[in-house]
Amino acid sequence: MIEPSAPLIAPMTRADLDEVCAIATASFTAPWTRQIFEDELSRPFAALRVLRPGSAAGAGIRAFVSVWIVRDELHVLNLATHPSARRLGYATLLMLDVLAWAHARGVRYVTLEVRRSNAAAIRLYRGLEFDSIGIRPRYYADDDEDAVVMMRTLEETSRAT
Repeated sequence: MIEPSAPLIAPMTRADLDEVCAIATASFTAPWTRQIFEDELSRPFAALRVLRPGSAAGAGIRAFVSVWIVRDELHVLNLATHPSARRLGYATLLMLDVLAWAHARGVRYVTLEVRRSNAAAIRLYRGLEFDSIGIRPRYYADDDEDAVVMMRTLEETSRAT
């Protein structure tokens, strides 16, 4: 699973943008542009975090997450792992980090949309106690695919930790 030494999770900076944009391009059919990531870095209600493996000096970013926090709700906008680092537990670690960060800020609900065809992501979120609460028909503009809306209430006892 995860590399021997603990990965480092930290806030994303402008210096991370090239690596993050490369992961987004490799992961999404309609990835965010560099400008969108730059805009997100300046929003007071946005948080972007990156994960680097802790065992390699100067190791590159392996995964990132972007979220918005509005009152008592956190919305996950993007979660992606570099193709060469998938299935190592990095997305789970990032999500656990974000959930703890959100809980400490009084967040009660965490929501997200995921492509209906993305079975691996749906399994990941279900394993983190997210429930499917609806469908957004033709949500994704690039191919009109439906989105599954998922939610987790943070007040509940966690099974994932």
